[in-house]
Amino acid sequence: MFFVDTLEIEGLGNRSHLAGGPGAAVVVDPPRDIDQVIAAAARRGVRIAFVAETHVHNDYVSGGLELARVTGADYLVPAGARVSFARTPVADGDTVTVDAGLTLRAIATPGHTPHHTSYVLTEDGRDVAAFTGGSLLIGSVGRPDLVEPRLTERLARAQHASAHRLADELDDAVPVLPTHGFGSFCSSSQATGDSSTIGRERRTNDALTKDADTFVAELLAGLDDVPAYYAHMGPANAAGPAPVDLTPPARADGEEIAARLAAGEWVVDLRSRVAFAEGHVAGSFNFEGRGGLATHLAWLIPWGKPVTLLAGTPAQLADAQRELARVGIDRPAAAATGDPAGWIRSGERLASFPRGRFADLARLHGHGERVVVLDVRRGSERAGGFVDGSLHIPLHELHRRIGEVPDGTVWVHCAGGMRAAIAASLLDAAGREVVAVDDGFDAAVEAGLTLSPDGTG
Repeated sequence: MFFVDTLEIEGLGNRSHLAGGPGAAVVVDPPRDIDQVIAAAARRGVRIAFVAETHVHNDYVSGGLELARVTGADYLVPAGARVSFARTPVADGDTVTVDAGLTLRAIATPGHTPHHTSYVLTEDGRDVAAFTGGSLLIGSVGRPDLVEPRLTERLARAQHASAHRLADELDDAVPVLPTHGFGSFCSSSQATGDSSTIGRERRTNDALTKDADTFVAELLAGLDDVPAYYAHMGPANAAGPAPVDLTPPARADGEEIAARLAAGEWVVDLRSRVAFAEGHVAGSFNFEGRGGLATHLAWLIPWGKPVTLLAGTPAQLADAQRELARVGIDRPAAAATGDPAGWIRSGERLASFPRGRFADLARLHGHGERVVVLDVRRGSERAGGFVDGSLHIPLHELHRRIGEVPDGTVWVHCAGGMRAAIAASLLDAAGREVVAVDDGFDAAVEAGLTLSPDGTG
């Protein structure tokens, strides 16, 4: 009897899969921190015989090469992928035996990348699972614009054809088990559920319900911003990532933290946005440990800039270090935990700034007070409506565009509060008076603020 265990890659919105029989298994698209994969195999009591990549990933550093090395597994990589390490190249139609009566079949599904390959698990001649990587997702497909702009439309058409090939070759009952779609920006849109089958996708997925021209036009029109750090992930994976190092970083005191700030390094406070606003090291930035830490920090930080992490507890620090390693931010320069009063030099005081809600902002408008309202949502979000008169600078552009923010107290908001807190910390570090709006955007309407209906203002 076969099994499939799905591993959630928290923070990145991805999944990895461990599948096999009583004695051996295959791992599809493993994360960089392979210890969790090895632990999952140990719980099953199986040997990892194969590690399979669906494609050279653009959104995270793969653990496939290291997992294969540690376990002795065959490393299956699409034959068309240009990589610099030894592997077992797989082409369309290739099969391997995972365990008795259990085989894995490769199906070429270009679109997310030119070499993208899906894998179908077959038990005694019956297809039982489709590992679709960045091809057919739950209610969506992987985005086609991460490889090369000149290839985007061609790859979008390939996505449509690949989705149809999977639907044509597989029965309706076969589960669809993608890697992307659960928050990853590698997905053209987010998953419309937690699980799916070929039959459900046949009925609901645009790639299978719309003609190619309509599908491609709508897909290309809906593509969102690409995180800046993606430019570094593909080359790292093609070169062969180094083993991950999760040993604790060196401890820093107030003097060292101040020295690192003075040197222009990044000091990142992982505590909640509430705690950060109440008291923090002046000049530090707030990226909450929970809620897309790796995506947001890797997107904003100048690549290769040393980073010092500040956390309330050692566990919070360890979790953050693990998540950041998944996107190539390998070794924090230093770290500190505990009470923030211990993160500053003797005689210094912690900095702070106020938090507010849209109702507070509406009251200021009602009294005729002039403030700067800064919207840090992405352009696709702002297109659905925005506070009249607000300035729009997406969060990922703010660090280099702070000089464009007019004088005065800045009320900064996003869609829910987390990105506003990051933006507020960037502004605060730059010496601006700031109020972080910790509120859902729907509350702006309820507060009586005037909204413009589209992204033209």
